[in-house]
Amino acid sequence: MSIDYKKTNAPVSTITWDKNVLSEPTGNIYESVVVIAKRANQISAEMKDELNKKLQEFASYTDNLEEVFENREQIEISRFYERLPKPVCIASQEFVEGNVYHRNPEKTEAGE
Repeated sequence: MSIDYKKTNAPVSTITWDKNVLSEPTGNIYESVVVIAKRANQISAEMKDELNKKLQEFASYTDNLEEVFENREQIEISRFYERLPKPVCIASQEFVEGNVYHRNPEKTEAGE
């Protein structure tokens, strides 16, 4: 499933979150941080795959070492991804909005 990162309302830079807001869905701030970290890793992998697919179109398969020239489109694609919110910001925003599914197997086995 591909996410449209242009439409996220996540902050572009790091912000300070209220720990009570972050711990509310799980009841434990540390558990919340683990959920956010795992989601951020997923988002990071998705973004990296998407960027690599777009840049693959510009790959040269010749063994020409004479000259390396900069491709304007390639630079713009790279800059677009650099300007996107960081994966941890996107993951935090998704978590606070309740858009991240998570469960703790230990809690479900204990019947909590």
